[in-house]
Amino acid sequence: MSKLVIRNIGQILSGKLEEPIFDGDCLIAVDGKISAWGAEADLDCEGADTVVDAMGVTLAPGLIDSHIHPVVGDYTPRQQQLHWIDSTLHGGVTTLISAGEVHMPGRPNDVVGTVAMAIAAQRWYENFRPSGVKVHAGAPLLQAGLEEHHFKQLSDAGVRLIGEVGLGTVKDGKTANQMIGWARKYGMQSTIHTGGPSIPGSGLIDADMVLETGTDVVGHINGGHSALPDDQIVCLCENCKAALEIVHNGNERAALLTLNTARELGKLDQVILGTDGPAGSGVQPLGIMRMVAMLSALGHVKAEEAFCFANGNTARQRKLDTGLIETGKCADFVLMDQAQHAPGNSLLESVELGNLPGVGMTVIDGVVRSLRSRNTPPANRLPELAKGVMGV
Repeated sequence: MSKLVIRNIGQILSGKLEEPIFDGDCLIAVDGKISAWGAEADLDCEGADTVVDAMGVTLAPGLIDSHIHPVVGDYTPRQQQLHWIDSTLHGGVTTLISAGEVHMPGRPNDVVGTVAMAIAAQRWYENFRPSGVKVHAGAPLLQAGLEEHHFKQLSDAGVRLIGEVGLGTVKDGKTANQMIGWARKYGMQSTIHTGGPSIPGSGLIDADMVLETGTDVVGHINGGHSALPDDQIVCLCENCKAALEIVHNGNERAALLTLNTARELGKLDQVILGTDGPAGSGVQPLGIMRMVAMLSALGHVKAEEAFCFANGNTARQRKLDTGLIETGKCADFVLMDQAQHAPGNSLLESVELGNLPGVGMTVIDGVVRSLRSRNTPPANRLPELAKGVMGV
């Protein structure tokens, strides 16, 4: 049995919009799962294999990127870049979710090749976790000729995602809706491309098709890159029970429109965040953190609530076992503090002014995976690994 104790926590962000800040200065995880938190004097901290002295910084559930396009390992041919996943970890992100392995050179569009590549992608990220990061991959695109038995085959093999609807050869809402129904029957979750075309072979997907298709996630509702007209974004917010995904690589104005509309409708719990990278805009290691700061500062959302868009909301919408401070959830955390010389009287106030925090440590499954971030600005305080070793 392994035991992690994180003590001297300044503040605990829960990932829960209904109660975004928890009381407590200590958290315990056993065998990679959260077991208790609260006042250190009330907890059993004995027998820990790993002890972290948080030095008064803030602890939050690890951030989740709901929209990435991985290929293989920690390499992306889209930008010819190595170690982009490790770099993303240094932005506080501990979980990544594929919206399709669309940048694979020679990507097949036939049924046999699509099924084979999806299973392979699921397998290679199941067997290899770059820097410990959890990559949910194997997200096939909908191709003409796919039948119900193919979705059962994919599900039986462990595939749980459908890549962006509209990037494959299926272009009409009726066919996509039927296939999404098969996927959902076998426990698979789907995302749809929203807005103008992004890569060769893609095209416009407007609000009518999004609604007709009935997917689980309205992918980059603020465009990837080009957003829909305002009235269509409002229509989607009004009529969708699906997750409303705002991405870094989209239209910032449309992102704020989505946020404000969701707030007016009482649907902030449906807002989740992604980067939509690697893409033509590059790789964004700090993309999720930047979205939190931007939405908080320009969307006038409390910072502790904006962080929920990046962990707890996504965890709930995506049915993940991480992203929340909750007994039995995975012990995946980011420890961060106000950046040096950043305005504001606290980390949260600084974020509400549009500033990035400094990441001092990440933890995945109860194992310390990184220390001081090489990408965020330096923090006022840094947590210390008082006992134990980092994961390799």
